[in-house]
Amino acid sequence: MEQKRTIPALQRMKREGRKIVAVVAYDYQMAQIVDRAGVDIVSVGDSVGINVWGHRSELDVTLDEMILACAAVRRGVRRAVVSCDFPFGPVQEGTEAAVRAAIRLVKEGGADMVKVDGASAFPEAVTAITSAGIPVWAQFGITPHTALRYGGMSKAGPELAAEMTDTLVAEAKRLEAAGAVMLDFTNSGPIAGPAATSAVSIPVIGGLGGGPWLDGRVRAIYPALGFLASSLDDETPRYAEVAKVALEAVTTLAEDIRAGRQLRGARA
Repeated sequence: MEQKRTIPALQRMKREGRKIVAVVAYDYQMAQIVDRAGVDIVSVGDSVGINVWGHRSELDVTLDEMILACAAVRRGVRRAVVSCDFPFGPVQEGTEAAVRAAIRLVKEGGADMVKVDGASAFPEAVTAITSAGIPVWAQFGITPHTALRYGGMSKAGPELAAEMTDTLVAEAKRLEAAGAVMLDFTNSGPIAGPAATSAVSIPVIGGLGGGPWLDGRVRAIYPALGFLASSLDDETPRYAEVAKVALEAVTTLAEDIRAGRQLRGARA
């Protein structure tokens, strides 16, 4: 087995120009598969609330639910770094609540590091969690709120684009100074992305709106593999079509039962 990934190893990958592979997973079985595939980071995202438990929004997921999912992933991962998202609430409540939640994510969930969304608005929380000895993966970038403030990225002229880039680079530097070990740059784009990546010494990884200009990418496994039920009804290019294969398989299973045939893989 390849050597176990550590946070210092990830930071060394940035210095050596090697791309970091991160995936979002929620369960023991998928954790084993992605870890065997050799990914560097397995991130337990708060999207688990929508994709596994059917919540209407990521905002509905609870700390206990994040711990439950993180513990399952932890049991399936032997090599990769395990990160766990903060649910909405503890960081917004203040640094003491944030530290308490981070300790639970590490102690009960088994996380190697915690991910704080919207961290640029809470640098004091990043510092407090880091001071407690827990590594922080800090998210920042063009969210719907900041895009509205700037008038939208797609409409930005040269002057506004330069202003946006300066602001985002400053946010990246501020989060590094606050103690973050990695950054998640949402909607980085080909201008601000390279600027922020080169402005800090810690890895800058992105999912939504990211690109090859970053130190690595993060992709949610369920949509990437066509695992979501919603993927049954569209033709979006993916790395696999697991939901469609599963639908066909379950349909065949039902036909075998109704026809009185022996089930595949079942004992006689």
